[in-house]
Amino acid sequence: MAVRHFKLTVEYEGTKFAGFQWQKDQRTVQGELEKTIAKVMQEPIRILGAGRTDAGVHATGQVIKFQTCNGIPVDRIPYALNAEMPSDIRIRRAEKTSAEFHPRYDAKSRRYAYLIDNKRFPSVLLRRVATHVPQRLDADRMQLAADYLVGTHNFASFEAAGSDRTGSSVRDLTLFRVRRDGSRIRMGVVANAFLYKMVRNMVGTLIQVGMGRVPSEHVGEIIESCNRKMAGPTAPPQGLCLVKVSY
Repeated sequence: MAVRHFKLTVEYEGTKFAGFQWQKDQRTVQGELEKTIAKVMQEPIRILGAGRTDAGVHATGQVIKFQTCNGIPVDRIPYALNAEMPSDIRIRRAEKTSAEFHPRYDAKSRRYAYLIDNKRFPSVLLRRVATHVPQRLDADRMQLAADYLVGTHNFASFEAAGSDRTGSSVRDLTLFRVRRDGSRIRMGVVANAFLYKMVRNMVGTLIQVGMGRVPSEHVGEIIESCNRKMAGPTAPPQGLCLVKVSY
């Protein structure tokens, strides 16, 4: 049987994972995917992923690629894999792709969402998928601050220590939307790519703005400084979700 290449769209709840990328003696999304796909395809499997989400971060639109000599029809792959997957991972879609396709390097943009549970006492139902902030946040001021982030900038001020980046820290951020939905603050952000913990560091900064601790216009100064110490704290991981990777 000839080698075939497949692109999968994957959803997972990141609570019980040490992140996406394989780590020795740790439960990871990549490790579970490779183990399960190998079991179904009955051959060793290695996958490529579009993004390496951190421990506790979720996804509804992670993209992976693998190759196999198994002749299973493409429309049966999600059913076969989901029957064996742990309960916190699901395959949403399977597509044939080329040998040259790379889910990370061929991506044109990535969309993340961040959810804040913004009421006095945290919701039991949201505790794994939202960050609780008891102090009421001013979503309008947060949006004014977010507007400074949109555009092509050097985002070094929002890159966490421990990054393995070798190239430029310039990124093109095309959207950053903040809106209140009752007691919830929903954020959506799109860029061509993100630095290590960039979204969580931007969200942490906007939370400071929403609390009234930092003026909205100060975000422009933070960007220009290229100094991580100027930005706010890193927001917790559970509110973050990789929603979509576009090609």
